[in-house]
Amino acid sequence: MYGSYSGRARRGAAAAGAAVGTALLLAACSSGGDDRPSSGAQQPKGTAPFWVNPDGRAAQQAAAYREDGDDENAGLIGKIAEQPVGEWIGPDDPEAEAKGFTEAAGKAGRDALLVLYNIPHRDCGQFSKGGAADGNAYREWVDKVARGIGDRRATVVLEPDAVLHLVDGCTPGEFHEERYDLLKGAVERLKQQPATKVYLDAGNAGWSQPDSLFEPLRRAGIDRADGFAVNVSNFQTTEASKDFGRRLSAKVGSKHFVIDTSRNGNGPYTEGDPKENWCNPPGRALGEPPTTRTGDPLVDAYLWVKRPGESDGDCKGGPKAGDWYPEYALELARNTK
Repeated sequence: MYGSYSGRARRGAAAAGAAVGTALLLAACSSGGDDRPSSGAQQPKGTAPFWVNPDGRAAQQAAAYREDGDDENAGLIGKIAEQPVGEWIGPDDPEAEAKGFTEAAGKAGRDALLVLYNIPHRDCGQFSKGGAADGNAYREWVDKVARGIGDRRATVVLEPDAVLHLVDGCTPGEFHEERYDLLKGAVERLKQQPATKVYLDAGNAGWSQPDSLFEPLRRAGIDRADGFAVNVSNFQTTEASKDFGRRLSAKVGSKHFVIDTSRNGNGPYTEGDPKENWCNPPGRALGEPPTTRTGDPLVDAYLWVKRPGESDGDCKGGPKAGDWYPEYALELARNTK
């Protein structure tokens, strides 16, 4: 209900493998230092230790604009291309993808930012419906992701919307117990990797009943996770997200949290049908760049979990969820202060 997430989980194994291979090749050639980045280089490690994929969709779009002599639009898309964004692990070859991304990040001296979005009955049949066929398939998939990560450094955002959809009634009741078990098991499996941090998704500040999230987060394994993530793929302001996160933290053992700031520069869209305000809303802007320097001891990082420029779904003129939407990417960049 509150967001449809990146379609990386629906990209084919061949395309994903090619992207990882190219990223590995380019990562070896890109700067691992702390100079001001150009598109495809890395952000200063002390500010944003996460890997910038030199072959991400935004980087490809910026290169295409430059080839066409369109320096203005190339510069706008460069605002996205030069920042680290989440890599959404697909269903077909998760071990190879996780290995490819973490190896490329390691060669650049950075941490990989991964998003796992494959829970059975995902998104309640909405724009990003899908997920693993059943619980056993999901456990096997998570195990492969963990093996792919190995002992390399990774920050994992686990299952956007999965807990929230247990609370809001979107996910049918007969699937609740299994989902809690799967989420808890995923946290435990990922935390077996020595350099992996896990943040369990916990909705966003637009959720009107935060008190109802405390117990579900506990049942989903928040105690074993490093913390939780808020505002994934949403547009709530950073300050509202901090307030929301602090209230959750106080009820779940003072856990730290991360905030998705990828598209929250102008806050949420408040016109039109409230049920669709999350889907490609107009007039939005990029938010704070990814960084671990948040100035708040409870906020471990601002992250771009949602990849700016990828569609929320086939609404408001956009393509299907997760497809690259260049017009929207340009609007986000133009509106950024």
